[in-house]
Order: sequence, then C-alpha cells, then structure tokens
Amino acid sequence: MEEFMKNMFQRQKDEKLERYRRLNRQVVKGQILFTGSSLMEQFPINEIAMTQSIDKIIYNRGIGGYTIPEMLGAMDEQIFDLEPGKIFINIGTNDLSREDETLEMLIVDYRSVLSGISKRLPETRVYLMAYYPVNISVASKQPWPDADKAARLRFERLEKANSAVKELAEEFGYEYIDVNKGLTDETGQTREEFSVDGIHMWPDAYEIVFENMKKYIME
Repeated sequence: MEEFMKNMFQRQKDEKLERYRRLNRQVVKGQILFTGSSLMEQFPINEIAMTQSIDKIIYNRGIGGYTIPEMLGAMDEQIFDLEPGKIFINIGTNDLSREDETLEMLIVDYRSVLSGISKRLPETRVYLMAYYPVNISVASKQPWPDADKAARLRFERLEKANSAVKELAEEFGYEYIDVNKGLTDETGQTREEFSVDGIHMWPDAYEIVFENMKKYIME
C-alpha cells in the first residue's frame, strides 16, 4: 500500500508538470509568477487579487510535494517558460521535513535555483518568501503517520532556515519577504484557526500573507 501511494503521488506531480507545460504555451510573458511547492500551489492568489480589484496577471506554478531538487528538474515548466517579470518563490518546506536533510544541503540546492534564475532571467525581480510556521498540536491530530514529527522538525529548523534564505537573497541581490506577521500565536506557531493539518493553511491565512507582500506585488 505504501508503495502504491508513493507511486500515485508521483504520478500526480508528473501530471501537474505536464499541465503546466501545456499551459505555458499560452502565457503572457513578463508577468508575475508564484512558484514553489504545495504551500504556494494552495495560495489563492488570483481570487484574492480579484476580490481586491487588482489588475495584475499572476501565474501560479506551485506543485504539491516538491522539494528543491525536484524544482531544479522542472525549472522550465515552473519558471523559465513564463519569462516572468517578477518571481515570488516558496520552496524547501518539504526538504526541511526530512531528517536526512541538512541546512547546508538546502542552501546548496536553493543557491542552484537562484543561480539558474540569475543567468537565464537577469532582469527579473526575484522575491524569496520566508518559510511559514507550523502548528505541532494540529499536526498531532492528523491520521497520516509522523505528521507531528515532521511539523516539529520543521519548527525547530524554521528560524535558521529563514535566516539562510535571507542571506541567499542578499547574495543574489534579491528581496527577502517575511510574510509571517499575524500568522503566529504566542509560541511562534501557526494560529490554530489558520492551520488545516499543522502544515498547510486555510485561505484566510493567505489573505494575511498577501497583505504582508502586497507592496512587492504592486510596485
């Protein structure tokens, strides 16, 4: 059963990549791009923008379950095919949930993503988003195994990981955005009412994230 679920999940990721490949044939170049893993894929950015009457073309190319190495293998579909004028990136949260992943490995992989963007899209404005918090208590109530363990591991690594991403932004002359203001409780975890499963967030949480990054979208 475990192998079956793993294969099914991989198939879903492959299908999303093919869907993006086909969608990219029709994109308007030079627009705004949101890219990353599930926490970006689930960002209802276009609905929020429409509700606020924001006249911007924003493409979302997040793929649930993706790690940074997987993004490195999908840079055309997730980034380059769109030739965006602005890129907002949230990638690496799945890497942080793996015990065998080190901060040094994450930095090396993330730097490779940014190096590729810098070379292929030198005029593009790039924004690196802070990793979101988690809620360990909500994660512990989930039916899938080791949910609380993954959330705890990510929470323990969050501060150092965000500092590393901020340093990478400075290294490449990009912008780091702390999008988490208003999301957390007194312990620094995601407020329970915003947390779906301890990791992912409800749409009203993304409305707060949007307000924290709105000026960068609008400028």
